[in-house]
Amino acid sequence: MRDSKTKGFTLWFTGLPCSGKTTISEIVEKELRNRGLNVESLDGDEVRQHLSKNLGFSKEDRDEHIRRIGFIAKLLSRNGVATLAAFVSPYRAVRDHVRSEIENFVEIYVKCPVDVCIQRDIKGMYKKALAGEIKNFTGVSDPYEEPLSPELVIETDKETPAESAQKVIQWLESMEYIPEASESVTYTPEEAEKIEKRLKALGYL
Repeated sequence: MRDSKTKGFTLWFTGLPCSGKTTISEIVEKELRNRGLNVESLDGDEVRQHLSKNLGFSKEDRDEHIRRIGFIAKLLSRNGVATLAAFVSPYRAVRDHVRSEIENFVEIYVKCPVDVCIQRDIKGMYKKALAGEIKNFTGVSDPYEEPLSPELVIETDKETPAESAQKVIQWLESMEYIPEASESVTYTPEEAEKIEKRLKALGYL
């Protein structure tokens, strides 16, 4: 087995807005930390604020945004960090570019029908996009290019986030990216409450 404490990797969660990328990545992150890995999660809002503040939402700017995220993920991964990136990243070519730059790149397609994503949209982004208030919105006025050969496909309209996260963990175990668990993951009351609120908002509970 490769030494998971020194050999980093990047989990790249891609899919439509509200498909469940962030929720699943948060559960996976907790499990990885529980197993003693060095973990870093790249947060979309923080990345926009500190790394891509000058970029908009045109295709060119989105591609540059993803390239910048990929560069950070590359640095983290090669220094032994399990890196989680949950971004729509709608365009196939730039995702493939990021893949080519990162040695241990794991593309996870969080697949979900757009009508289900609309139902889960507690922020009303799809509604605004359908009304023409948001331009270049993926799944409405801008395309999403599905991965052709992802390492893992998760269909979040058919399973719970916990089940999806478990599939990710099992895949990582089977490929010897992570050690098998010595004990099950536990959550603090605050963490459990946060996850429960998110699941209720998304219609899982």
